[in-house]
Amino acid sequence: MFECRTFITVKEIGEVLGVSESKSYGIVRDLNKELADKGYMVIPGRVSRKYFEERFYGGENETEVKEVQHAGE
Repeated sequence: MFECRTFITVKEIGEVLGVSESKSYGIVRDLNKELADKGYMVIPGRVSRKYFEERFYGGENETEVKEVQHAGE
């Protein structure tokens, strides 16, 4: 099955951030509202992976953040 790397799902956000499903839905809703306010099309239940990473990691992707965290151990 095709795995879409363009968008991050509610389930993935919960796993990455260690938060509940309801909190993940709130995050997706907030990020999608920000994007919609900027004029972008959005998909309920998922958000642009790039935008998620920019907002949570300051532009670094999840892999880079994990590598930095492990290097400091």
